[in-house]
Amino acid sequence: MIIREIFIFVLAIAGFASGVAAYLVVFHGAATVKDVLSIAAAATIGLYVGRYVERGLARG
Repeated sequence: MIIREIFIFVLAIAGFASGVAAYLVVFHGAATVKDVLSIAAAATIGLYVGRYVERGLARG
C-alpha cells in the first residue's frame, strides 16, 4: 500500500514537472528549476487534496 502511494507521488511530480517545463520553454523561452519544482509541488499537493476529498465523498 505504501509502495503504491510512493509510486503515485513520484509519477505525479515527474509528470507535472515535465509538463510545466515544456510549457515554460515553449511559451516563455526559459524554465528555471525553482519555477518548475514549485509549480509541480503545488500541483501534487492539489492532487492529494483531490484524492482525499474524493475518498471522503465516496464514503458518504
